[in-house]
Amino acid sequence: MNWIEITSDNQFEEALKKSESETVVFFKHSTRCSISSSALNRIERNFKPTENVNWLFLDLIKYRTISNLMADTLNIEHQSPQVLVVKDRACIFSESHYGISFDEVISNAV
Repeated sequence: MNWIEITSDNQFEEALKKSESETVVFFKHSTRCSISSSALNRIERNFKPTENVNWLFLDLIKYRTISNLMADTLNIEHQSPQVLVVKDRACIFSESHYGISFDEVISNAV
């Protein structure tokens, strides 16, 4: 699985623009959390490439300000770990912790 890592506010804004024509999935990961590592592993283990779905990764420890920007912009509560499915600049699906599964994410993304 080839994640696109988000490391700047500009990249987040570019991803929102991309969501106007394609689905964007954000995975917000805490490198200090075993639940987050488990959720990431479940996504990666079950991953199947899907056209027009962009997979973006945010390291919450390094880039907490970007996570805060996501929460404010998309009007969602910050969670860790958290997966967000975004279409047309709006979060249409959000899940966190042990609720994160590839099948549920992809069913909301396509």
